[in-house]
Amino acid sequence: MPERIIPYGRQGIDDTDVDAVVAVLRSDWLTQGPAIPRFESELAARCGAAQAVAVCNATAALHVSCLALGVGPGDRVWTSPNTFVASANAARLCGAEIDFVDIDPRSYNMCVEALAAKLRDGESTGRLPKVVVPVHFAGQACDMRGISALADDYGFAVLEDAAHALGGEYAGDPIGSCRYADIAILSFHPVKIVTTGEGGAALTNDLEIAERLRLLRSHGITRDATCFQRPSDGPWYYEQTALGLNYRLTDIQAALGSSQLARLPEFIARRRAIAARYDRELASLQLVRPWQHADGVSAYHLYPVRIPGKPGRRQVFDALRASGVGVNVHYIPVHTQPYYQAMGFISGDFPVAESFYEEAISLPIYPALSDEEQSHVIGALRRALE
Repeated sequence: MPERIIPYGRQGIDDTDVDAVVAVLRSDWLTQGPAIPRFESELAARCGAAQAVAVCNATAALHVSCLALGVGPGDRVWTSPNTFVASANAARLCGAEIDFVDIDPRSYNMCVEALAAKLRDGESTGRLPKVVVPVHFAGQACDMRGISALADDYGFAVLEDAAHALGGEYAGDPIGSCRYADIAILSFHPVKIVTTGEGGAALTNDLEIAERLRLLRSHGITRDATCFQRPSDGPWYYEQTALGLNYRLTDIQAALGSSQLARLPEFIARRRAIAARYDRELASLQLVRPWQHADGVSAYHLYPVRIPGKPGRRQVFDALRASGVGVNVHYIPVHTQPYYQAMGFISGDFPVAESFYEEAISLPIYPALSDEEQSHVIGALRRALE
């Protein structure tokens, strides 16, 4: 293996981030302190949402969002097969049935036409979803207007999985504004657009949903006297009013998130510059580059290419890894995982997602990727395709 591997993604940490974390370490609060509401306020303002609720990771955000939307046993949740398993697992953790909607062959996001057809079938059989979870794959928004129109017609809630998409735009709005969704979730994992180490958030314009999210992320416990069901015993008093979880973010993480969020425009500009260079220099190669939806501006969390025909995805993948390019594949379709196949899903159920998986490679894209490193990636890819 080469000594130096160029990863497909990585965090970008500078001295301002370090200073922000150190300031919290020297403060009186390491958790449940002032850095968390400050980060939430900044995040809501950046995304154009009324409320942001920070949690320990994006999977937790998906889980408490499903709970806040009332998902439970006997309910159905539909999502994309082209996503990380957490998009589906969150519904299963609530006891719900899960199903999938195949993807659009250009955007690799949930196909609105496939969703509409599945909803018609679901209406005829009495098996409509309570919640639909569209996933903004690679940073590009789904057709949210189309999905929202179907939500109005069929009465399901929309939970946007925007884990890839902070800093992206759709129909002139920042992704996360919840203009077309009940809740949008974000991820702050190190390879995402900004990082808190691990972390996530749920955004909403519904105050009742936000209050439910806050309750559920902290054991279902409230210290708000207006919510008490019994007279208070004293200043220490609290009540558990729901079965919640410990999904809290720390002040250490929130401080890092605030510092990173201030650099979001810089991060997005660099990702778009890297993507634009890939677009130019890969145009003559025998591969399929990402397609850009006219209504959206991608955050470019990933830069996925497809390798159709010979030499084949595996050969190109191995050649790139041998050249020191740490490419990856996103995603193994969720319905092909053993857990979901044990539930009855089989290969062939969602052929567009499966076809994409068989050809996909994610190239390195992150703000610290240098021009020289990107040149190396492009050169290695050209040689691998010869």
